[in-house]
Amino acid sequence: MPTIKTNGINMYYEERGSGEPLLLIMGITATGASWNVHVADWKHHFRCIIGDNRGVGETDKPAGPYSTEQMADDYAGLLDSLGLDNVRVIGCSMGSTIAQQLAIRHPNKVKSLVLMCPWARCDNYAKALFQHIMNSKARFRPEEFSLYIQLLIFSKSSWDNEQKHAELETGRKQDAFNPYPQPLHGLEGQAAACINHNALSDLGKINKPTLVIGGREDIFTPVWMAEEVANGIPGSELFLYEKLGHAFHFENTEDFNERTRNWLQTH
Repeated sequence: MPTIKTNGINMYYEERGSGEPLLLIMGITATGASWNVHVADWKHHFRCIIGDNRGVGETDKPAGPYSTEQMADDYAGLLDSLGLDNVRVIGCSMGSTIAQQLAIRHPNKVKSLVLMCPWARCDNYAKALFQHIMNSKARFRPEEFSLYIQLLIFSKSSWDNEQKHAELETGRKQDAFNPYPQPLHGLEGQAAACINHNALSDLGKINKPTLVIGGREDIFTPVWMAEEVANGIPGSELFLYEKLGHAFHFENTEDFNERTRNWLQTH
């Protein structure tokens, strides 16, 4: 299994496909494997580089707090180890905050950005939500914690769809037997990075083509957050799915994969 030393940690990563490099950065609690349904498409067009974030999966999980600046430097080190600059980057949720910092702190490493369900700063509601995620992790069984996260990220359309509803139940059962469960201190470190992320005043420094994409029914990172990011990055594009939530990319995977692939191929 490939690991590299970067920024004081051992980071696990995988590569799939060939072509121009595409770095994929996932969100809080999630491993790089969460990209699988997207990489199944994108690997035919790009060299997909998929990491486990600091604090989860097979990457080191030191005591926190972490910061989005620190996690961006983790990925800069990964790119250095692979001898890569000027790569396309997709960040999902917390991954979008890391991607923002990567573009701000290491602009030569970024060719273009797709920022999924992003935020530039947390308001008091968002800070309380991340605190409640930590509280829930400390008290719930894994499958109960999984249910809470699902309630945050999937829209009514998914809960009302019998097939998707069954898939959500299967996912909870699988989480009960996760071979690499995230320790509480790993989640707490990531949550601290999410809470303290504030790149609003620096977004104007990002001069790379950027697509901001989200769901209009996102209750986790609401529309105002995506709009604030899009308004802060000069020349960025904003697309919001109707009737979908934070997990819009799982709720309408076919459209998301194609839409993102087409955008990346021209940026």
